[in-house]
Order: sequence, then C-alpha cells, then structure tokens
Amino acid sequence: MIHTDGACIPNPGPGGWGAILRQGSHELEICGGEAGETTNNRMELMAPIRALGMLKRRSVVEIHTDSTYVRNGIMKWVQGWSRNGWKTSAKQPVKNVDLWQLLVAACEQHDVDWHWVKGHAGHPDNELADRLAARGLTEAVEVARGAGGKPA
Repeated sequence: MIHTDGACIPNPGPGGWGAILRQGSHELEICGGEAGETTNNRMELMAPIRALGMLKRRSVVEIHTDSTYVRNGIMKWVQGWSRNGWKTSAKQPVKNVDLWQLLVAACEQHDVDWHWVKGHAGHPDNELADRLAARGLTEAVEVARGAGGKPA
C-alpha cells in the first residue's frame, strides 16, 4: 500500500512530495522537493512516480492520493491524451506531460489500483504523506540556500 501527497507554497513556488510505502510489517517513508518554481500538481505526480520507482519487482499496489488530478488523470484521461499525441480534447498540449509519461511507464511495471482519499480530513496515512511532502519542500529550500540558491 502506498499513500502519496504533494505540496507547493506558494503555488507555483517551491514544492515537495512525500510517500509512505507499506507491505506487511515493512514501512518506508520517502520525500523530496524542488526549491525552484514548481506546482502542486507536479509534486502530486512526483510522489507516486518516486514511490513506484522504489519497488524492486512487479507488485500489486494500492495507491492512495488526495489528488483528483492524479487519480482522474491516470484512470480516465491518459489513454485519450496518449492516443491524441498528448493533446487535450481541446487540442492543447497536456500540462506536465513529462511527468504523466513517467507515471504511465511506472504503472506499466506494476498492477496498480488507485484510491482517492479526502485531504486534511484526519486520515493518518494521508496526514503523514502531507508532513513528508512539507519536509521535502523544506529540505529542498534549505539545500538550495546552503548551495547559494535564492531563498524561497
């Protein structure tokens, strides 16, 4: 089971992503972020991409996200986008196409079942994923400051 979340403060602005991976008694918390300008949607996409990338062999996976953008995109929209050359029904380029393509490729390596959970509603694993995303954002900004990057 995987729980994911993304964060961006402000949006657009620096962002972070977080995920909790659980199988039996094993648990792994991962997070990361970007100190430069990104969006909440990009961070919401990065979390499942990175989480699926941690799996060493083909797995049956339940992914829980509070992002309707991610869940609807992967379950309803990507097939049409791909068929239409990564254009929307309005013939516009799909936003975040690079990450959508990475997510599709990651999902093809596993048997993924997607679940939506209401964000900030007290679900313990969603709250933990949110804290991990915030930590990923904070750590990315701190690293950029230490490396001479501009503060957020």
